[in-house]
Amino acid sequence: MKNYQFIKETVSTNTLLWEMLRKESLPEGFVVQTDFQTAGKGQMGNSWESESGENLLFSMLLYPQRVPTDQLFLISQIVSIGLKKALDNYVDGITVKWPNDIYWNDKKLAGILIENSFQANKVKTVVGIGLNVNQRKFVSNAPNPISLRQIVGKSINRAKLLEEICGNILDVYFKMSVAAIQDAYAQILFRKDGFFSYSSGNESFMARIVSVQPDGLLELETESGERNGFYFKEVKFVL
Repeated sequence: MKNYQFIKETVSTNTLLWEMLRKESLPEGFVVQTDFQTAGKGQMGNSWESESGENLLFSMLLYPQRVPTDQLFLISQIVSIGLKKALDNYVDGITVKWPNDIYWNDKKLAGILIENSFQANKVKTVVGIGLNVNQRKFVSNAPNPISLRQIVGKSINRAKLLEEICGNILDVYFKMSVAAIQDAYAQILFRKDGFFSYSSGNESFMARIVSVQPDGLLELETESGERNGFYFKEVKFVL
């Protein structure tokens, strides 16, 4: 794979890629991969459990100049669609739990951490992905992890899967229109149809997904017809 660098161990691939960018210019689509992160990052400072050499831990560089700064959630949608397209070749039942967790049924298969830098009206985006591939056992207090191997019952070629994921993400990024991306994302959402349990603050309620706005706002409608919008971390799916 071109525009690619592997390092056996690092703090986190997102951190490493930002450090590389400070020292040199890198092409769009550049990928850095590791076998082990000593401080792998998840959303909002959460950690990411991954046994050394068993999973896919990598970051991709994008320069999304065509994406308005108030619609950068589009990157989450692009990456989520690309990941699902690749994983669909291995297993059925892949969905995207808003905003960008990759789920198989009710279990978490992958997480995405997107970080942006704004300089002189130019955006640099680092997309970090942690995908559970061949890990057989999880020991952290994460509530619902699962790996591809646990689902399909056999080892997966990580290098091949990495190429498929990166190729699909870049295909979506370069070839799909904004409207097509937003529509495709809506079609692959976890619990996209019907009423399910959510919580916000100390309140629990049943609601259905109405839409996801261009800035990432999740619009929910309760059984009584009341509609409310939530940004990331303002509402939780009750699993």
